[in-house]
Amino acid sequence: MEKAMLVFVPAPGMGHLVSAVEVAKLLLTRHHGLSITVLILNHSSVDSKVYDCVESQRASSSAISHRLQFVDLPRDETELVDFSSFVERQKPHAKKAVLKMIQSESSVNSNQLVGFIVDIFCTSMIDVANEFGVSAYVFFPSGAASLGFTLYVQKLHDEENFDPAEFKDSDADLQVPSLVNPFPSRVTPTSVLSREWFPPLLDNIRRFGEAKGIVVNTFLELESYAIESIKMPPVYPVGPILDVVSVGINTNKEEIMQWLDDQPPSSVVFLCFGSQGSFGEDQVKEIAHALEQSGHRFLWSLRRPRSPGLLSCPSDYENPQEVLPEGFLNRTAENGKVIGWAPQVAVLAHPAIGGFVSHCGWNSILESIWFGVPVATWPMYAEQHFNAFQMVIELGLAVEIKMDYRNDSEEIVKCDEIERGIRCLMKHDSDRRKKVKVMSEKSRKALMDGGSSYYWLDRFINDVMKL
Repeated sequence: MEKAMLVFVPAPGMGHLVSAVEVAKLLLTRHHGLSITVLILNHSSVDSKVYDCVESQRASSSAISHRLQFVDLPRDETELVDFSSFVERQKPHAKKAVLKMIQSESSVNSNQLVGFIVDIFCTSMIDVANEFGVSAYVFFPSGAASLGFTLYVQKLHDEENFDPAEFKDSDADLQVPSLVNPFPSRVTPTSVLSREWFPPLLDNIRRFGEAKGIVVNTFLELESYAIESIKMPPVYPVGPILDVVSVGINTNKEEIMQWLDDQPPSSVVFLCFGSQGSFGEDQVKEIAHALEQSGHRFLWSLRRPRSPGLLSCPSDYENPQEVLPEGFLNRTAENGKVIGWAPQVAVLAHPAIGGFVSHCGWNSILESIWFGVPVATWPMYAEQHFNAFQMVIELGLAVEIKMDYRNDSEEIVKCDEIERGIRCLMKHDSDRRKKVKVMSEKSRKALMDGGSSYYWLDRFINDVMKL
């Protein structure tokens, strides 16, 4: 088939949307007869930065931009009680948008609709693909081991009637098929432990089996064991899928980069906890004391805790001094900088960065590997605890600060524990640092002609084009 159309349905979260759009761009670059429409699920409570990202993509003047379009579905003002109901309400709008697109395309250039690629939290959109008689694929924005774990948990629940909430206070180790090492149940992902989140998560996982395949944001050299452990449905490891060109909207970017330019190579520890990561005042003070005692140069993305709401995000402090120890900014002015929202990709790419204290979102992990920056793990929510375990124990690519921290608990990680993690992270001759550098090279080669992800992307394109 010479000309074909794909429809993407990403979840409206920064980590999901950005990587989905990058997959779309990769596909368009590799197949010149393909066009892609990204349906934007629109809700009033979604963080505005998500839609700012969409607008910046719309304004792109790249060689593939005429084959990539974004369609905003009608804005939903209903209170967002649960995400699954929101996606259900969007299905008629998605069907209408695709129908309009098909009618338009048929009169212009005869592009044929060949499939849908839906986010892991939008699998009910498979129903829309079925109505159009085309295949649906799932896009899994995290790693293959995490995918294997979700399938394992679903099987435990459905076949053995096991309630994963029992993992919460358990000391048991689990034999997860996608992991070499026993997995401690105390670091089970928050979404699996939650009575609120687990049922809709299960509903989505169950539908994976209806998909023709799962596109996973990983690469063979990083997760060969996990990839080979998943038998059904077919898995396409096409990563690392990263946006290493666009760095988001940040009014202080130039000031941040100028400060980094003045620092010695590999001397700065970067602290950033994702689009939803923040801490209360007591924890902020412990981090500040740890940084000061460590003596290391630092760049710290410090953000105000988010307001109530399913998709709300943290905001920047107008005056961070209100939560920091008295005199901290003055005492650390020579070797540290406290900022709000961070241009994470640009920072990790800078030669001054020597270590990354991270919440372990999968995109952040892949970015750190790509730029060869070792990580100290401090997971907070979602599947981040699993990612932290994988990086520290399974792959030996990170050090631990606190692997079982929950952002909805009242636990305070003390400054001595944080300082220990930072000192370990910043050791310049450590084996982990060397391993990260090696994996960095492998991540880049995977996407090159002849690389493993290059091969799997071709496999995916060929499979999609076979009607």
